[in-house]
Amino acid sequence: MYKRIMVALDQSFMAEPVLAAAIALAQATQARLALCHAVDETILAHREVAMLLPNSVGKTEARLRLGAEAFLTRHAETARAAGIDTDIRVVESERQPTSDMLLEAAQQWQADLLIAGSHGHRGVERFFVGSTAERLVRKAKISLLLVRGEDAPA
Repeated sequence: MYKRIMVALDQSFMAEPVLAAAIALAQATQARLALCHAVDETILAHREVAMLLPNSVGKTEARLRLGAEAFLTRHAETARAAGIDTDIRVVESERQPTSDMLLEAAQQWQADLLIAGSHGHRGVERFFVGSTAERLVRKAKISLLLVRGEDAPA
């Protein structure tokens, strides 16, 4: 079955249910996990932002990276406490959409399954916010497990 499972985690209410599903599947299949967080730096790449914050863009990127590493480290400890061999991966780009960063990371790590959350946005909100999960479904060349969420946490 699955031996290398990449888990896409964002800092939303979906992180806990996605991680719980990944841990349960990893325990059942004795798989290794890689927890991955994509830092989307596209807004920082805009010339207008760089002009408004000329000395802050690099610092902001570093803070985002450190925050992502701390976030993943906390969740990796949860997985390790459950007996799962776990790595962490922070990916970032000023040009790639989150879905592309996650798929590239999964390919580089040779994952045979990618687990991600679906926030449950619908209608106009989904149109404006977009759906990373939807793009993953369209583009993934490996197996994909979506953990379904609702519009807001309970």
